[in-house]
Amino acid sequence: MAKDTDWAGRTLTYVDGAWQDGNPRVLGPRSHAVWLGSAVFDGARAIKGRAPDLDRHCARVVKSASLMGLEPMLSGAEIEDLARDGIGRFGGDQDLYICPMFYPEDGFIVPDPASTRFILTIHESPLPEGSGISACLSSFRRPARDMAPTEAKAACLYPNVARCLREAQAKGFETAVVLDPAGNVAEFAYANLFAVKDGVVATPVHNGTFLNGITRQRVIALLRGDGVEVMERSIDFAEVLAADELFGTGNYAKVVPCTRIEDRDLQAGPMTRRARELYFRFAGEAAV
Repeated sequence: MAKDTDWAGRTLTYVDGAWQDGNPRVLGPRSHAVWLGSAVFDGARAIKGRAPDLDRHCARVVKSASLMGLEPMLSGAEIEDLARDGIGRFGGDQDLYICPMFYPEDGFIVPDPASTRFILTIHESPLPEGSGISACLSSFRRPARDMAPTEAKAACLYPNVARCLREAQAKGFETAVVLDPAGNVAEFAYANLFAVKDGVVATPVHNGTFLNGITRQRVIALLRGDGVEVMERSIDFAEVLAADELFGTGNYAKVVPCTRIEDRDLQAGPMTRRARELYFRFAGEAAV
């Protein structure tokens, strides 16, 4: 039998009604999710025991499963209860990544909804320091909603993310700015994008080509609540190049400045610092 992956930290997996240590083998070569790419997942965070917006992440994975034609057998609230149980098993002081997943075992092309399975993994994952990322323009684009299941957080969408990253990394950058099919900015390869100019924050309007991120929505609400003008609208890449500040939001790192765009260096400016401050204050007040 193959050995478990050498994870950097402890992993707990909830499968078939029980918690197990590590990365159990649950898929076979004929599992629909393996050879036909039908799995959906979500990613949440526990930060020193606090789990900001965990309920929304758990609800979204149920919605993603339904959008992919699966039959989720758990509600978002039930998944949240399991996740909080798992978080408690780590002792409450670690930074954790929480990943609920639905996938079908059977079917040919179209998944068999009755074969849907649920797995939840929680693993130790230190929050990145947020010192800054570099980005270039990707030659690849996000698909339109009539080209791919873009409204779901579906595993089949991530090979496109990976090729954007491979291209950027080959050029010496950490990530990429990705356009939508119309040529407007969609997001960073793995994070929603915000551009700041003259004290006004702009972020690409959600148009179905990228996920309307939960952290994105939270940061928009926090900034607006703090009196900042935040505009959701179409953005072209020239605006990104000319921005006073750029930052990205996503579950893994939450709020991170972009400190280099193409050949231009940027600073983590006052708006980016404010967004981080507001978010982590909110996260510290989130439910345990």
